[in-house]
Amino acid sequence: MLTAIVGINWGDEGKGRMVDLLSENYSVVCRYQGGNNAGHTVVNERGRFVLNLLPSGILRPDTVNVMGPGMVIDFEHLTGEVGRLRAAGVSVTPDNLRISDRAVICMPYHKLLDELEEDRLGDARFGSTRRGIGPVYGDKYLKKTLRVGDLYNLRDVERRLPDLIGWKNLTIHGGYGHAPYTPEEALAWLRAYALPFVPFICDTTRYLTEAAKAGKNILFEAQLGALRDVDYGIIPYTSSSCCLSSYAPIGAGIPGQKLDRTIGIMKAYSTCVGEGPLTAEMHGPEADRLREAGVEYGAATGRPRRVGGFDVPASRYGILVQGADEIALTKLDVLSYLDRIPVCVRYRIRGEETDRFPMGVDLSEAEPVCEYLPGWQCDISACRSFDELPAAARDYVAYIERATGCRIRYISVGADRDAYILR
Repeated sequence: MLTAIVGINWGDEGKGRMVDLLSENYSVVCRYQGGNNAGHTVVNERGRFVLNLLPSGILRPDTVNVMGPGMVIDFEHLTGEVGRLRAAGVSVTPDNLRISDRAVICMPYHKLLDELEEDRLGDARFGSTRRGIGPVYGDKYLKKTLRVGDLYNLRDVERRLPDLIGWKNLTIHGGYGHAPYTPEEALAWLRAYALPFVPFICDTTRYLTEAAKAGKNILFEAQLGALRDVDYGIIPYTSSSCCLSSYAPIGAGIPGQKLDRTIGIMKAYSTCVGEGPLTAEMHGPEADRLREAGVEYGAATGRPRRVGGFDVPASRYGILVQGADEIALTKLDVLSYLDRIPVCVRYRIRGEETDRFPMGVDLSEAEPVCEYLPGWQCDISACRSFDELPAAARDYVAYIERATGCRIRYISVGADRDAYILR
């Protein structure tokens, strides 16, 4: 069984929690795109963990975790992330973590370029995490990067660095006027942070092909959501990689394989970290209360998330491009304080209403058309079956299911691993 768990909206839907939950039944968990701009939060019996680079299956001792060729890897950040897990008693070894030799290394100068460009843009910034993701993906497609497998031959890397970094300094120094980066700095960084991970390097194509042939269950974990996809998202306020389920086998290392199942994750309301249109967005005290109830702060950045009511057009579009077979609805319990719950059912664009999800100027000018559903105003965190939910909560789930046209199979009613309902 090859299963992808993907975000339906703007990211931050709770994918890490669902991967942690479902990984019990999977031998292998793969991250297939993105870098440490991801923030997947998992709460289990050991505590609360925020994972940026590592697949969420790392918290299960019998699961092998793969960082695929579609990823961009900042080894300095990975060093810190692994160190924090080990300090908490989580094992991270070459036995349970495999890093693709084809993945691209996110260098310190990529992060520097990200920061310089966001500062230059000022109020017109894209809302980058400033972790170098856009610059390193740009270099990947210009074929001017180092890949993880290059660490096997550091002498050849040392030979290539002067030309590679001289080219980057045309922008760093010549364009932004910043002090030049040096090959010596790059080599020292690679020695300190990247070389210790050489034992983890793996040909993930071979490894995953053999796992699939052996009938092992493989779970693919996406970063961000459909609306942050570089091709199908809200350009330019997107990530720089493909966040869609169809890319999962490619980004993990087995492009010839086909998915058997795609689980889409979406919250019971809308959230968004960063810039860009969020049609259903709330403001003022109403937004503050929802943000605090849901503890809506970016796991990767700590930034307050923008919040709003559930967005039907955006979610229906996300389900379409993700090819979702079923949905996990997260954070239903957060809405328990509301006496009536807003749902954005359509958009109004220059006086005309539509139920489609637009792009460009149309999306920027869209206004929400909302309906309100009755709230249940009681704690539902102890519910473990659909029938245990109050009638208003069941009606809310059924409404979203009808409006989006996709079956809701999982319902999260709390942060703990077992706080969910399986329908």
